[in-house]
Amino acid sequence: MFDQIVDVVSGAWWTYPLIFAVCFGDSLLPVLPSETAVVTAGVLAGSGGLNPVEIMAVAAAGAFTGDTTSYLIGRRWGPAAERRLLRGDKGRRAVSWARDMLTRRGILIVAVARFIPGGRTATTLTAGTLRMDYRRGFALGAGIGAVCWAVYNTLIGMVGGQTFEKEPWKGLLLAFGIAIAVTGSIEGVRYVLRRRRRPTEPADRDDGSDRTDRPDETETHDETDKRDAGAEPAG
Repeated sequence: MFDQIVDVVSGAWWTYPLIFAVCFGDSLLPVLPSETAVVTAGVLAGSGGLNPVEIMAVAAAGAFTGDTTSYLIGRRWGPAAERRLLRGDKGRRAVSWARDMLTRRGILIVAVARFIPGGRTATTLTAGTLRMDYRRGFALGAGIGAVCWAVYNTLIGMVGGQTFEKEPWKGLLLAFGIAIAVTGSIEGVRYVLRRRRRPTEPADRDDGSDRTDRPDETETHDETDKRDAGAEPAG
């Protein structure tokens, strides 16, 4: 069954437009499986069914165009677009994270967000809402991220396709296994870094409490000085 699908997809004229469309739509609707589409195409390229350079080019173009569209929507409709496309507590947390990271990292986070599950749409929309400079800021970061993302997913697929050239379904499983392992490692590092930052918060609160105690100490010294001053005439 899978081999028949491979034959149809490999020889169809609509394969590359489909890859473009899925990568474009994923920027606005994260439920679309853009990574799955590109990795699968990479598997077919590894087994000789598709051209890997064309896959990379089409996937990168679709991703960049989708990110730019999301940016323009955020720039035009602002917070209303964020509330519409990123609903619930999870959406609000994603927007809050994107605002903080864009303020601190700028272009870098625009590029990296393409690899972060759930961070892509929040980052591009928020960049538009914050009116980040397009040519010198957003477009550069989105372009770098789209190219790296397309090359990465295509190459992962090609590894699986070349390993199981005559059994592409096994190559697909291998490629997905590699992708999951890499993504899991990245998320694990992010989790550890977040855990390491948390212990510093109580220390900051302790410093604040020490400062609030100082006026009491000053008052105590003042009272002692007054008592000493009042005791001197008696001598």
